[in-house]
Formats: sequence, structure tokens, C-alpha cells
Amino acid sequence: MNTKVNFAGIEMKNPVTVCSGTFGYGREFSQFFDLGKLGAVITKGTSLKPKSGNKPPRICETASGMLNSIGLQNPGVEYFAQNDLPFLRKFDTKIIVNACGSSVDEYVELCKILNSLDIDGVELNLSCPNVKEGCMAFGNTYEGVKNVTSAVRKVLEKPLIVKLTPNVTSIAEIAKGVEDGGADAVSLINTLLGMKIDVNTRKPVLANNTGGLSGPAIKPIAVRMVYQVSKAVKIPIMGMGGIMNGEDAIEFMLAGAKTISIGAGNFVDPYTSIKTIEEIEEYMKKYNIENIVDIVGKVEMN
Repeated sequence: MNTKVNFAGIEMKNPVTVCSGTFGYGREFSQFFDLGKLGAVITKGTSLKPKSGNKPPRICETASGMLNSIGLQNPGVEYFAQNDLPFLRKFDTKIIVNACGSSVDEYVELCKILNSLDIDGVELNLSCPNVKEGCMAFGNTYEGVKNVTSAVRKVLEKPLIVKLTPNVTSIAEIAKGVEDGGADAVSLINTLLGMKIDVNTRKPVLANNTGGLSGPAIKPIAVRMVYQVSKAVKIPIMGMGGIMNGEDAIEFMLAGAKTISIGAGNFVDPYTSIKTIEEIEEYMKKYNIENIVDIVGKVEMN
């Protein structure tokens, strides 16, 4: 039974990763389990300079999900390189850095630095709905995505994954921009833009008014988008959006995802990713699947 996956040139022991922003830099979760059991760790969004993020309250629970407007708070790439990367390198797992910026030049400068670090790949964040500039501003048009992807591709030799927002008219068209810009893979979906209002104060619960919706509530949308993108591009897909267990993960893989990433599930149960790996293996045994990649895109449409 083989759970190994080659994703965009990154050799992973299994297809399970953790979503940027839900796992920090792994320190807290390393108290619960060996990070080396994961196929890869995707770090919290990292920028060229430190970011303070949005003012609180920045997170709230919703029906079958949660809203967040953290705003990409992080200590910056220099701090990451000196403090967090050495810690992560203690574990036998792949390290993918989620890179965020507010201009094309900023993305390029950041990726020049990341190219020199001992990491396995970069996930370009073109999809965060919680910042006033950058990220989603580049991620909602074919040309915007293609331009920033191609600019980064010129300076980045490591595997390049581009993370997409679902807050667009045609996710397949945006994914084509990623492919045409020279990326090695695409990841989707990031959060859906949402709002929660306190009926007593008549004000939005989040200080930023709106935030990104994640969790089981968005899974059917995410599965549909992964399927659509799988039919539009030839580069591999990392699927995410409400994955809570092995069955959810298999669903994404049948839709066309080669790897999957767990986000909100990490908050519900810190062992969600480990249980998902175990449940994928159980599924393989149940259906006599020798190689996990054999199920990718094998949904049988009605």
C-alpha cells in the first residue's frame, strides 16, 4: 500500500498537509504529535516585513464553520528564517511557505529570499479576503493571477503553488492564469467572504465587518471548484475547504485533487490531520487500493 505522492516536484510520504494560518509554524501542534507524520506543513502566511494584522475581534463561530479576519499577522520572513524554519527542519516532513504581499514587487522580493532558504516549496497567497490591499486584489482576474505568478516564477526555482480565492466568477479561468503564468500547482479553495451580525448591538461581530468563512459549510463548494479546475488545467491540485476526516479527503481526491489540506479541522481537534491519514489508509485497505494516486480524478459522473 503506497500513500506517497509527488506533488509539483515535492515528494510527500502521504497527501495530507495543513492549511496556512491554521497551524502557525507547527510549534503548538508538535506538542500533540510528530509533525513528521504529515506529508507537508504549510506555514502561516509570511510577508517581507512583519504585519500586525487586523484589530480584534478577529474570529467567530458560525453554523458548521467559522469566520476569521486575522489579516495575515506574522513576524516577517527574516524572523521565520532565523527562528521558525530551524524548528520545522527537526521533523521529517516537507516545508511549504505561504507567501503574501501587497504588490507584485513585494511578492518578488519575498520569493527571492525564500528561494535561498532550506524549504521545499512556496504557496503564493493570492486569495486572502481579509486585507485591504494585495492578495485577493491579484487573485480575482486571469491577467492579475498570470502576471504575479510569472513575475515570481522568474526568480523562484523552488516548486511554486498558487492559492486561489473562491470569490470569483470563474475559478477555472483563474486557475488557467496560474498555469499560464508558469506555476507548478494550484491550491483551492481559500475562504469565502462572509459576515455575522450581532442582533443585539446591530453591529458586525468582527471588527473588520467581514471575514473569511471556513469549515464544513464550504466543503460542497470547494469540491465543485476542485472538480472544475481539474478539467481546466494540467497542473496538480491541492484541495481544501472543510475537510474534517478521511472520507472528506477522499472526496476531494476523487474530484481531482492530488493532495489535500486541513484547516478549520485543526481547531476542532488537533489530531484531525493524523486521523485523516489513518482513515485514508483504512479506505485503501477496504477497497484494495494499492496506490493512493490511482483514485485522483476518478469520480464517475452521472
